[in-house]
Amino acid sequence: MSQTTSLNPYTGEAIQSFKNHTKKEIEDILQKADKRFYSWRETSFAERKNLMMAAARELENNKREYAETMTQEMGKPIRQAIAEIEKCAWVCEYYAENAEDHLSDETIRTDASKSYVSYEPLGVVLAVMPWNYPFWQVFRFAAPALMAGNIAVLKHASNVFGSALNIEKVFERAGFPKHCFTTLRIGSDGVEEVIQNDIVKAVTLTGSGPAGGAVAATAGAAIKKSVLELGGNNALIVFEDCDMEETIVTCVQARFQNTGQSCIAGKRLLVQESIAEEFVEKLIVKVRELKSGDPMDEETFIGTLAREDLAKDLEEQVQKSVKQGAKILIGGKRQNAYFEPTVVTNVTSDMTMFKEETFGPALSVTTFKDEEEAISLSNNSKFGLGVSLFTSNTKKAEKIAYRFDEGAVFINELVKSDPRLPFGGVKESGYGRELSKHGIREFVNRKTIFIA
Repeated sequence: MSQTTSLNPYTGEAIQSFKNHTKKEIEDILQKADKRFYSWRETSFAERKNLMMAAARELENNKREYAETMTQEMGKPIRQAIAEIEKCAWVCEYYAENAEDHLSDETIRTDASKSYVSYEPLGVVLAVMPWNYPFWQVFRFAAPALMAGNIAVLKHASNVFGSALNIEKVFERAGFPKHCFTTLRIGSDGVEEVIQNDIVKAVTLTGSGPAGGAVAATAGAAIKKSVLELGGNNALIVFEDCDMEETIVTCVQARFQNTGQSCIAGKRLLVQESIAEEFVEKLIVKVRELKSGDPMDEETFIGTLAREDLAKDLEEQVQKSVKQGAKILIGGKRQNAYFEPTVVTNVTSDMTMFKEETFGPALSVTTFKDEEEAISLSNNSKFGLGVSLFTSNTKKAEKIAYRFDEGAVFINELVKSDPRLPFGGVKESGYGRELSKHGIREFVNRKTIFIA
């Protein structure tokens, strides 16, 4: 396919067409990126910090411009799109301020006169990124990678090429040297060959399990480092001693922000039997208040899904669960790429909505008798990205946190990514970590220096 056209999922209209890169152009981009690496790694942390702070200012100063493209391409409500740009500025600032400390030499006492570990950049790193957070997913990789002295090459999802080019524009406007960050306009079928290229030293992917498996296999065959951030089927576990009003607000936000298109969204609501009826009744009231409509409207909270086929997939998952005995309490209807905010109850662990990741505004409800059953239900998943526990007994929640097979446990809060904390999962949610000092150290050579 020599050309890619992005469509507005709300209007169905074509936005822009992009000419895909040829093999010759791809090789040229990689050669220039490789050449840039050898001068970029010589720059000081102070130089990189100034440039990264400039990128943060560029994001803040032109956030509306970047957010509007995002909204047009994948249907994200405009206020949430602006918030995403602001979060990207935050991650730039965080690594500008902390990268030098995260990567400072680590002295280790041995029988040497001096021995230490240094953290050195690898070179050109390929990022394969999804459409659901078109800026954030990229910046949480790019900011640490560039601050570490690496070079970033992006293969973005084909429906958000406009956002991909805008990210490139951010770094250009900030004053980064050419070829520090470059976008490859290629389809998924072109990723394998790029990973196999000797210039590419490592790869990171955020996306689906099958995509992650394919990338990991290619990287593994070439003996190259990979980091995978894949799907999730997070549980929201509501105990009877929770603060009900606050918990409901948090659960609605956890499931329905970004129109439910998030790997870390709370998708399975597990509620203790003793409060389930009252909790769900009040939850429905809040869900009903969510405003759907034009994503460019400042008041819209629920936009469309990014593509119509995604809405059809979600509709099928809901209908399968209903046939298996579940009950729709609100929503359930689809119109083109729009899917109503939906709550489905009487969901058991053998049903589709419990077992599969639902990537859209549909929440399944399952009840549990006690703590043991709650833990068992939560862990009954092939995914392990995160879990939220809601209870007034935070000491007890902290004590049982180790029993959850997850990359993160959030108590009285929705699972979220934060530049200061490591982010990633276990099981089929992937491996490796992004963000914090753990994220920036994924794509470095931990070199031992020993002086006798």
